Amino acid sequence: MIRRTDNDNWAVPGGAIDLGESLPQAAIRETVEETGITCEITGLVGTHTDPRHVILYTSDGEARQEFSIVLTARPVSGKPTPSDESREVRWVSRDQIDSLTMDRSMRLRLGHFLDGAGPHIG
Repeated sequence: MIRRTDNDNWAVPGGAIDLGESLPQAAIRETVEETGITCEITGLVGTHTDPRHVILYTSDGEARQEFSIVLTARPVSGKPTPSDESREVRWVSRDQIDSLTMDRSMRLRLGHFLDGAGPHIG
């Protein structure tokens, strides 16, 4: 997990897909950029939307209701290394997650993974 530089919350690595990228390529790139770890995508946790999560871009006045696709992965190389987006990077055990400060939407996504019920659509 990463401790974000913008809000000091804990989160899983993530970001946007660049033009010409597939979903797995974007997930691998974002993970390397934010953690120093190269991973291999292994599965799908689910899709997550929240109609209350609307972002207003002040540069052009555009409003977006974004969504997340959460994947599972396994590390293949690298070592946890902070970046411009992550002030801290570390492996976290299941029993440590509740003690970490994070956004409610991130906690919900992690909960869907930990409950193991299969892909979440919501």
